[in-house]
Amino acid sequence: MITGASGGIGLALAEIFAREGYDLVLVARSEDKLAAAKTRLESRYGIGVEIMVKDLVVKDAAQEIYAELTDRGRQIDILVNNAGVGEYGRFANADWDKQNEMIQLNITALIHMTKLFLKPMLERKEGKILNVASTAAFNPGPTMAVYHATKAAVLFFSEALVSELKGSGVTVTTLCPGPTETGFVAAASMESSKLFQNLKAATPEEVAFYGYKALMRGKPVAVQGFFNRLMAFSVRLAPRSQVREMTYKMYGKKDSSISPS
Repeated sequence: MITGASGGIGLALAEIFAREGYDLVLVARSEDKLAAAKTRLESRYGIGVEIMVKDLVVKDAAQEIYAELTDRGRQIDILVNNAGVGEYGRFANADWDKQNEMIQLNITALIHMTKLFLKPMLERKEGKILNVASTAAFNPGPTMAVYHATKAAVLFFSEALVSELKGSGVTVTTLCPGPTETGFVAAASMESSKLFQNLKAATPEEVAFYGYKALMRGKPVAVQGFFNRLMAFSVRLAPRSQVREMTYKMYGKKDSSISPS
């Protein structure tokens, strides 16, 4: 099962899993995009695709997904928590409702989905979970303060589970992409940021393939791209004040807060 599967990294992951012969459950808000993905993947790869139109910002959406799949007798062997959103702008000027929705989607829904599907995996003594975080998880992000905080939460939560689940037959992998050519940039109104003006973004297919391989190996943390791995390592060594200022300059000092679509 893949959340946020209507485009970007989620759809690219769906393509890989379908090519490898997995039946899929695809979750997203857009019924039209999910239906198009279902038709294409089933016809191209001869696998089965179920779609679930759900908005994980809604409080009980994760429970609804789990209940519906349980009623259908569906067993989820691999869970991919990919859905997420960001917002670019100063925290003081941000719309709280949008910030709260970001926390709900990026943290609460992801943790709840993991909680629900983890127990059956443990009972079967097998399963894999891929939680999509970001290189933003490794450092504070002025002008994207809440987004960075949510991705740090995903990384730390997932790494903690790695130790808890050792020897259980269930693995947890955290995928940490850097700048990626998805709808995220436009949704977070980041086109004008220096990060996306100066760095070459990876394609969703590149990130998905890297994440898939890491998941299959049971790798705890997967940072896609050499430069991203270098940055993730270097911020651990640099003084925190320098890390904050470097990130602030990298994003550019935009004063307004513009919420994602």
